[in-house]
Amino acid sequence: MALGRRDNDDGTPDEVAAAPGGTDDELEGPFDIDDFDDPSVATVGRLDLGSVLIPMPEAGQVQVELSPQGVPSAVWVVTPHGRFTIAAYAAPKSTGLWREVAAELAESLRKDVPTVSIQDGPWGREVVGVAAGDQGQAGVVRFIGVDGYRWMIRCVVNGPQQHIDALAEEARNALADTVVRRGSTPMPVRTPLTIELPGPMAEQLRAAAQQAAAQQAQQAGQQPPPAPAARRSEQGSAMQQLRTITGG
Repeated sequence: MALGRRDNDDGTPDEVAAAPGGTDDELEGPFDIDDFDDPSVATVGRLDLGSVLIPMPEAGQVQVELSPQGVPSAVWVVTPHGRFTIAAYAAPKSTGLWREVAAELAESLRKDVPTVSIQDGPWGREVVGVAAGDQGQAGVVRFIGVDGYRWMIRCVVNGPQQHIDALAEEARNALADTVVRRGSTPMPVRTPLTIELPGPMAEQLRAAAQQAAAQQAQQAGQQPPPAPAARRSEQGSAMQQLRTITGG
């Protein structure tokens, strides 16, 4: 279901812009950028990724997942409990896309993990998969979805079973205060909305890729290529290609 949206014409956007985020008892978000009279207000205190603006939890760090072409395909928020990612997709004006996607995710997960369940969450159904991990420690992936106005959010939560409740709470708190910048361009349903890294982060990624390419060339006894495209940092904990049960 859609929360904190433009379903009513009674001044709700003004209220949302004044006090975004809601409370645990009455979640109002995620929000649409058009819910704000001044769109610049939405950027305050949130990581601006172009299509989504995400609040960072305390002690949260960022990992960027790259496509084989070196293009950012997902941004993960990493906390001491695990990690989660929030992404937006084009959707019809009517709600209900997440219900379809959730059913497909559950069916797909059943092919890969022994335990799959559908659980109720603040925004409706959540898909949970549990897989055995190293040394018998189970890993959990949880999919949380929200239908909005011409967009759908999918939040993927991934961590060890002993920390999954705390991690899911962190993800829900971030999701409740996330802002979607859908744009007016027509798109096929389910098209991922483009991720754009903030300037300093993108520059850091390029510099790290250049340094890694130079080191590789030096080890191979070659001259480093000029201005290589950003791919991966040599520091996996900062920027790295992530391979998870979620498939990105």
